[in-house]
Parts: sequence; structure tokens; C-alpha cells
Amino acid sequence: MAIEIRVPNLPESVSSATVATWHAKAGDAVQREQNLLDLETDKVMLEVPAAEGGVLAEVRVQAGATVKAGDVLGLIETAAQPARAEAPAKASAAPAAADNDGQSPAVRKLLAELGLSAAQISGTGKGGRLTIEDVKAFAERQKSQPAPAARPAQAPTASVQTGAREEQRVPMTRIRARIAERLLEAKNNTAMLTTFNEVDLKAVSELRAKYKDSFEKAHGVKLGFMSFFVKAAIEALKKFPVLNASVDGNDIIYHGYYDIGVAVSSERGLVVPVMRDADQLSMAEIEKTIADFGARARANKLTMEDLSGGTFSITNGGVFGSMLSTPILNPPQSAILGMHGITERPVVVKGQIEIRPMMYLAMSYDHRIIDGREAVLGLRTIKECLEDPAKILLQL
Repeated sequence: MAIEIRVPNLPESVSSATVATWHAKAGDAVQREQNLLDLETDKVMLEVPAAEGGVLAEVRVQAGATVKAGDVLGLIETAAQPARAEAPAKASAAPAAADNDGQSPAVRKLLAELGLSAAQISGTGKGGRLTIEDVKAFAERQKSQPAPAARPAQAPTASVQTGAREEQRVPMTRIRARIAERLLEAKNNTAMLTTFNEVDLKAVSELRAKYKDSFEKAHGVKLGFMSFFVKAAIEALKKFPVLNASVDGNDIIYHGYYDIGVAVSSERGLVVPVMRDADQLSMAEIEKTIADFGARARANKLTMEDLSGGTFSITNGGVFGSMLSTPILNPPQSAILGMHGITERPVVVKGQIEIRPMMYLAMSYDHRIIDGREAVLGLRTIKECLEDPAKILLQL
């Protein structure tokens, strides 16, 4: 019995998908729930598992094609599965027999020794079959014609002489196209402005150094900087609720919860999974959630639920060495915090010059609803919480 492999129901707001990769080819034996192929949407990768075990009898849609929910991608043949499973073993000898057109063992042996195929040579024997003399004569003619073999060696020389001005045209992936669309949306539909500050991370660094081993032992996760920044950002959002708001037409929506998006880099591009109710999470839970986001982003396992919503975002260009940047808003959110690299710099502390681990902070905001005062004071709140982490614990 043949079972159709269909495109599953796509997430809400996603109308189509692209066939990214087939993990099996026609003729392969497949097992129930085995991932047959990946579908790429503009947000997530979807796996299409086999509904039943059997043999992948047909692949109807190749990689790169655009499909919609319900489209047939291929067929699985479930009937006579044991017999099918033996087919690859029997077929293994078929290419050689077909390739040599039933030639004699002596001819097949000589072809194999010379690395030739029967299809290359015209036979003079009965029924057009090859003789030993046919194969030897063809091999001698190849030896006496060196020109074809020399041409490939000349090609690199020619390309070097042209200055190696090569170009490659590659279509955008769906997620890259979606990222481009969202960035243009933010640029064109918001009055984006960025304010900057710097933070002395000496206190946080010392706290991490003192407790990192016991923290990891107790919670099974490393104590990073991000949990401090998430907690500090939440304190700023509580003090200045407009930073946690969004615009809907002529209305401002003030969110009474704190769903923090954390930008994560993957091979497919930048994605922003969301921590729900981040204000209710402990430092360890925040670190575990971020680590999980990173692992699943690299494995293309993030879901639409992971990437939906969010009231405020944090992006960390410092992991790539960025010193300063202006992060772009993540619509419909109205503010985003940008972290950067930590650099030891001389700063004045109580009249004395000291070397401190410093980071530049940036907060981009939608000036339609957020005034400079709220943005500047919000960023300053984040700075103060990080420079005196006790304020996070005491919610000061």
C-alpha cells in the first residue's frame, strides 16, 4: 500500500514552505517516525516524519521547491516491506551488468582494470558486444590523444589571468528574506533613535568569579553575564513601563508581563526566541533557557511558539567582538538593549584612575511613544543595577 507524504499544517501566519533537504532517497528503506525531509519556513525548520515504515517509493518534490500545506511530497510503499528491504542488495550488481551490457567476464575484467565503461566504446562483436581488441584499441586511442586531458589544467591559469573576478548568485533563504523584511519594516515604520551609556562590570565579574563553580555545581549550568542583564533590564522595564509597550495603530499597549527576547545566532540567520514571564525566572532558569535556545537554534529545533511574541529584546554583539552598535527594533516591540564587548579601560573612580572591565550599552527605542527621558533613564537603571548587583536582588 502506498502512503502519501504530505506537507503538514503550517504554523499560523505561514502560507508556504521550501523543501530544504531530503534525508532519504527513492528506494531507501525508512522507519516509522524517521525524519524524511526538512521544510524551511520564514521562521522555523519543520521536520516531516514517516507515518509508516516501508520503502520511499517516490520523491515528487525536489529540494528548493515551494510547497503549501497538504501538498504531496512523495510516496512510501508499505506493502511487502521485507521483500523491498532486499531490493538494494539485489540491485547492487545491476549497475555493473547494465553498464557493461552483458559483456564477457574477460571484457568486464579489462574494462575494470582500465577504468573504462562499455558505454564509451563501440563493439564489433556479435550483437554489438565488445571484444578484447575493441577495448584495447579504445585505450590506445585515448593514450594517443593527450589534448583533452590537457585542457582542464589550462582553465585555472586562464581564470587567474582574468583577475579572479568571480561571482556567485545565490537566492536568499526564506529566513534571510524574512529578516530583511522585518528590518526594513522597523526602519520604515518606526521613529527609531538610540541612546548610549557605558557600564563598569567589575562587581558582576567579581561575583561571577566567586560563585561560578558553586553555581554550576548547584544548578548544572554556567553563570554567564546574560542573566544579570536580563534581570537588570526587567528592573528598568518595571520603572519605565513604556519601554515594555508596543504600538497598535493609534493605541499604546502596555504589557503587564515581561517576555524577553534574546537574539541567538544560527547558521540560518539571527533568531529571537522569547523567555516567557522572565521576571519570574531565577538566574539559573534564565541561564538554562538561554543555553537551550542556543542549542535548539543551532539544531534548527526552535518552534513557532519559541519565536512568537516578546515585549522587549536583548542582543549581544559582544560575543563577536563588537565594540558599539545601534541595534534595530524587533517590531512590534518599542525598545531593544544592545550589549557589546567587555574591554579593560582606564576610568576615573573616586578621583583615581583604575583599570576596569567596561562595556558600552545601547538602547534603541521608538520615539513615537518613548521620549528620550524614559530611554535614557531606563538605560541608566540597567547600568546602576549591573554596577551594584545587590539592587537586582533588592529590586531597588
